[in-house]
Amino acid sequence: MSTRAAAPTRREQILKEAARLFAERGFHGVGVDEIGAAVGISGPGLYRHFAGKDAMLAELLVGISERLLTGGRYRVAEADGEPGLVLASLIDGHIDFALDDRPLITLHDRELDRLRDTDRKLVRQLQRQYVELWVEVVSKLHPEVAEAEVRVAVHAVFGLLNSTPHLGPLGREATESLLRRLAHGAFAALSG
Repeated sequence: MSTRAAAPTRREQILKEAARLFAERGFHGVGVDEIGAAVGISGPGLYRHFAGKDAMLAELLVGISERLLTGGRYRVAEADGEPGLVLASLIDGHIDFALDDRPLITLHDRELDRLRDTDRKLVRQLQRQYVELWVEVVSKLHPEVAEAEVRVAVHAVFGLLNSTPHLGPLGREATESLLRRLAHGAFAALSG
């Protein structure tokens, strides 16, 4: 069995470059010709893959919300119910997202309101489910803490981890280690 990752599809290449360009210059600051040029096709050639820029934005933001929730559920199942292991795995997974998908964090912060209502509602629904996954795990670790306080702590940790687009050049390994310690420390403070 090969361990090599499959080459990204043209559609995946387009989405990656669209996310990067949208994050750098804003949704309205980027044209289809620029996105096409970034992946070596004509701007109008993008319409073979997407109905337009709006469809790309929706797929990016809905897609990352789905991926986080699916990954979170997988990590919960994989850790077999041990809350400390589950939390550590969830933190590691979110750190990977935050470091590997920085443009999507910026894109979400700036452009979520540009989505159609149905897509924006779907993103919010997926995000709520992801938050509740974390709340359940943290509540098991800190049963003495009110659920509302746990939920605030989860959102605070997300804010911390999702600050990666604004971080300086510390290097991936050092940043990952620091974020992991800070996230675990934030949750440990619930018992303080």
